[in-house]
Amino acid sequence: MTSKYLVLLALVFSLGAQAHKPSDSYLALSVDGAAVRGQWDIALRDLELAIGLDADGNGEITWGELKAKRKDVEAYAFSRLNVLADGKSCALSAADFLVDEHSDGAYAVLRFEADCGSRAPSAIALTYSLLFDLDPTHRGLLRFERGGATQTGVLSPERPRFSFGAGEASALAQLFDYLREGVWHIWIGFDHILFILSLLLPSVFILKNKEWQAAGRFRDTFWDVFKVVTSFTVAHSITLSLAALSVISLPSRLVESMIALSVALAALNNLKAVVTERRWAVAFAFGLIHGFGFASVLTDLGLPQGALLLALVGFNLGVEVGQLAIVAAFLPLAYGLRGTWFYRRLVFVGGSVAIALLAAVWLLERIFDLKLL
Repeated sequence: MTSKYLVLLALVFSLGAQAHKPSDSYLALSVDGAAVRGQWDIALRDLELAIGLDADGNGEITWGELKAKRKDVEAYAFSRLNVLADGKSCALSAADFLVDEHSDGAYAVLRFEADCGSRAPSAIALTYSLLFDLDPTHRGLLRFERGGATQTGVLSPERPRFSFGAGEASALAQLFDYLREGVWHIWIGFDHILFILSLLLPSVFILKNKEWQAAGRFRDTFWDVFKVVTSFTVAHSITLSLAALSVISLPSRLVESMIALSVALAALNNLKAVVTERRWAVAFAFGLIHGFGFASVLTDLGLPQGALLLALVGFNLGVEVGQLAIVAAFLPLAYGLRGTWFYRRLVFVGGSVAIALLAAVWLLERIFDLKLL
């Protein structure tokens, strides 16, 4: 294997640690008269990164280790959350400390109260900075409830502040929040990206006499990509909707393992073509699995039906926008280079080898709960 192949492998493997579900926390606030209460679910893996929980260093965090760090966890979290009522800061105090399981692992659960005075606030605002200094991809998924109405939002380094007026709920703003997060989710979901790329790599070729040859017309390439992308979109939209609406639920480890397997098989098919004329069917079949992976963010948030539908539509649209941006950037360049040695040997063959190897490592990690990268 040439040095160029090794460089490509190094670049792809450098993405390995980011292939799993992005870092997020789940923050819920409710206002009932003058009482302001909250619950904040924060992943143990994120708290381990921020303050250290694994006292004995054995790679496992026990309830005893977490409980011993309760004061540190509360101090760290509350120093990165500011709740304001009518412009005045509210004092946060812990009410309970628990642990719960989400689709991607264990979370510390902080239940708290916000002392905002004796009068019912007309407007609530908050600023959020959890983990932003350690992980710029971190997101806070916010649910706000008041008077039977629910508003949602996504907190990020670019948008760390949210405001809620009395009885005010902008459906359009919430839709765009989740659309933006759908775009972000596909762009940092490297296993999803590599699956799409594995399907796109041979789209500028046609198979003749069991050999890949450069396609003669862009129209043929375009329609091949159109069928593949449309099949993938329809499939993952189906399971994203079913999973987010709690119609179907699958274990997270099974879903993540199947996603890794889909990436490996799609890449290996480029090296030894088994499926050639109906790659759209492959995209559809594995797209059903990828939809469960996309749904994990929304199902863990626990939104009520009305807000969930809004978040579902926005998030799904965002995934499609992000996916189409990848296709639009890749396809013209690949078509222009399809007859060159660079594309045929380095990008197509070398890239498929690298993707297959990386996906194999992900598969082992996810099946056996290992950390190899």
